[in-house]
Amino acid sequence: MAAMVEKWAGLGSAMASIIFLWSMVQNHVPVTLRLYLTAWAAKLAACFSPYLQITILENSAERFQQSEFFYAVEAYLSDACSRRASRLKAELGSDSSNLQVSVDDHEEVTDEFSGVTLWWYASKKHSKGNVISFYPGEDERRFYKVVFHRSHRDLIVDSYLPFVLAEGRAVIVKNRQRRLFTNCGGRRRRYLRNSVWDHVKFEHPATFDTLAMDTDQKEAIMDDLIAFKDGKEYYTKVGKPWKRGYLLYGPPGTGKSTMIAAMANFLDYDVYDLELTSVKNNTELRKLFIEMTSKSIIVIEDIDCSIDLTGKRRKDKKASSNKDSDNEYEPDPTEPRKDDESKVTLSGLLNFIDGLWSASGGERIFIFTTNHKEKLDPALIRRGRMDKHIEMSYSAALRASRCSPRTT
Repeated sequence: MAAMVEKWAGLGSAMASIIFLWSMVQNHVPVTLRLYLTAWAAKLAACFSPYLQITILENSAERFQQSEFFYAVEAYLSDACSRRASRLKAELGSDSSNLQVSVDDHEEVTDEFSGVTLWWYASKKHSKGNVISFYPGEDERRFYKVVFHRSHRDLIVDSYLPFVLAEGRAVIVKNRQRRLFTNCGGRRRRYLRNSVWDHVKFEHPATFDTLAMDTDQKEAIMDDLIAFKDGKEYYTKVGKPWKRGYLLYGPPGTGKSTMIAAMANFLDYDVYDLELTSVKNNTELRKLFIEMTSKSIIVIEDIDCSIDLTGKRRKDKKASSNKDSDNEYEPDPTEPRKDDESKVTLSGLLNFIDGLWSASGGERIFIFTTNHKEKLDPALIRRGRMDKHIEMSYSAALRASRCSPRTT
């Protein structure tokens, strides 16, 4: 008994010494050196650990683009491993009727592949580091982490992770429903974890069969859309971004919005309804564009009424002498602006359509609508930006309605 007491007394003395030394380190060793020693201690421990881990971030370090692999992992785990999780989260799908169940944050699930056991962890962290971000304040970053024995590294990297990617993509396609997006700001953005887009299910019933338009014109538009959708090799061959622009112009009530819905249903694309008046500046416009997906239609309705893009130019003689430059067109800088007014410029919008950033992603269609085509700056609607100009008129719609068969 006495020996046991002496052993515990010695252990207590050792613990007290360790605590004393640690307090001395915290008080007298510089923070930089402590972090350096902690990092090396973690590396030393990792050398003796038989396990490896791979982290899949939701966003890159610069937050410029979301990771397709992250969402593929999320879909795969929700479909294949959610039954083995003890904590789940349930959300309504985009159609507000289907319940989607997925693995909750800070939860662990196991998976097996070719007889190998793996452990997946879902988590998120907050950081206030020097990270390039379009939004101030704390930055929330979600991630998945998979842990496995180091002897199976080649199997996991070469076979398992590609398998997860393929299966996750298949689940996403199976559950996919076309969506109608709108850009959001302020309080709504904070509610959506700083997401710049909000969406609902796209349910517009319009088709080319129900569209009041001359048959020849409808067929020409459908042929043009099919050529674009199947034109990936062509755009790669000619060295151009895989995008196309349509300008729909005509008086109100001639079916411009219905035409957009018919095009979306025909191509099976998502629709992004971009409200320029709520975009603060060119930087935010670029952020909106980066977070758009492929297979999408980007719509700016009534562009002549959105912001000052109606052809005002700088009075600088040097700027006006450069006739070949499209990006010299800007709103008049002498006019006063309100603090909450959009500061998107014409040059920013032109770069959004066909600048360097337009090559990010692919298979996108831009559609502008206007009631007054003549008010728009020629640089905005020239061929190459708005490749096809489609006039929507009362007379064409009336002729089409008269020629369409009537049912009794």
